[in-house]
Amino acid sequence: MVSELFTQKADAVSHMKKRPNDDELLELYGLYKQATIGDNTTERPGLFDFKKKYKWDAWDKLKGLSQEEAEQKYIELADELIAKYDN
Repeated sequence: MVSELFTQKADAVSHMKKRPNDDELLELYGLYKQATIGDNTTERPGLFDFKKKYKWDAWDKLKGLSQEEAEQKYIELADELIAKYDN
């Protein structure tokens, strides 16, 4: 179960004035999935489904990171991105 702060940051990130770059969004996605679900146990998407494959890879590289640590890293990254893109 994630914290209220995590939920608030996830909402704030989704309503920023400017869109972060793709690498930043993938990092956020991976941390979000790791914090909310834990290790990725799903099968890797097919060769030609690039978007899903990139997202899967971003989550899978965090395997072994605790959900609590992923939540903290997500909050820290969200704070950086909000400061950078929501001015």
